[in-house]
Amino acid sequence: MYLEIAPSGAKYWRLKYRHQGKEKRLAIGVYPEISLKEARQRRDAARRLIADGIDPSKAKQEAKEAAKQAASNTFATIAEEWLEKESHEWSAQHTERVRSAMALHIYPHIGDTPINEVRPLQLLEVLRKVENAGHIDTAKRLRQRCSAIFQLAILTGRAEADPAAPLVSAMKTQQSTPRKALRREDIPTFLAALDAYDGNLQTKLMMRLMLLTFTRVGEMAQARWEEVDFDKALWTIPPEHRKLPEKSKATASPHLVPLADQALAVLRQLQTISGHREHIFPNRNSPRRPMSPETLRRALHNMGFKGKVDGHGFRSTASTILNEQGFNPDAIERQLSHIDTNKVRAAYNRAEYMKERQKMMQWWAKFLMPSISLTN
Repeated sequence: MYLEIAPSGAKYWRLKYRHQGKEKRLAIGVYPEISLKEARQRRDAARRLIADGIDPSKAKQEAKEAAKQAASNTFATIAEEWLEKESHEWSAQHTERVRSAMALHIYPHIGDTPINEVRPLQLLEVLRKVENAGHIDTAKRLRQRCSAIFQLAILTGRAEADPAAPLVSAMKTQQSTPRKALRREDIPTFLAALDAYDGNLQTKLMMRLMLLTFTRVGEMAQARWEEVDFDKALWTIPPEHRKLPEKSKATASPHLVPLADQALAVLRQLQTISGHREHIFPNRNSPRRPMSPETLRRALHNMGFKGKVDGHGFRSTASTILNEQGFNPDAIERQLSHIDTNKVRAAYNRAEYMKERQKMMQWWAKFLMPSISLTN
């Protein structure tokens, strides 16, 4: 071993040795970053390799290549590769939500770990942190996404097993709670409270339209004037606003909502407020953006119905009463924009039931009409 001084003045520890009859040199390190004591330790390790018939220069190169390979096969690296592949079928917002959740909950714990070294218990401990914070559904989705990432690694030869797969039975299950919905006997009291509501008129009219169409809150909040055809009494909700799997939105059809006379009257009243805007319910602070669905929840609380009903509950109420009245269950499900879980049946039953739904929606509006004021 010797210290080599370059023309620049840099100093390098070197080891001269012979392997298979050839004289070779091994770079041990730079002085003074590597002290004489440490240089001797590295020299001794190299000599042990030589004694075992191993070329230390080749071993060093292989170790460097293995480290480089491991760095490119970390969980986070392959996760980002999976995200890039999946995002072609997702909206930009959904992609960002998934990436943010992974960056917040998963990457800090196993992101830098070579994917083939992640073990089931290690991943379970990470997911348990999310569950213990009360985010049981989030933990479930994270496990599913981790499993998809491991599957990609297996298919590309960078992992041998999916440690997320056996965790299904170990994950907590979210206890489902019934939607807070109005009973038939509660409707007059609720509608009287809505008529007396002295909050923002736009929010009040949104509530009325929700009752009359029982669409989803998110669909209503994002509604645009270009989607409403007054002549045909029809609201066309585009697939990107529907509650669908992100992969389905690119090929899904819009949801058609027949509008009763009372619903059209509410929309005409709204025209005087937001008819010059893109959205039927523009955000008061940022008019170019739609109203937040949270606005409806706050209004319900202010009306004294906190914990008694939510926006989705209007749908449950309408479904219950319309089924009790004997309307076609398929027409009701179509109006609710529910997806038939029977794939074979869904493939053959694509009817819109438009005539039945028009009649049904007019009956529903008349059922509500005695307590609905079409003025302020």
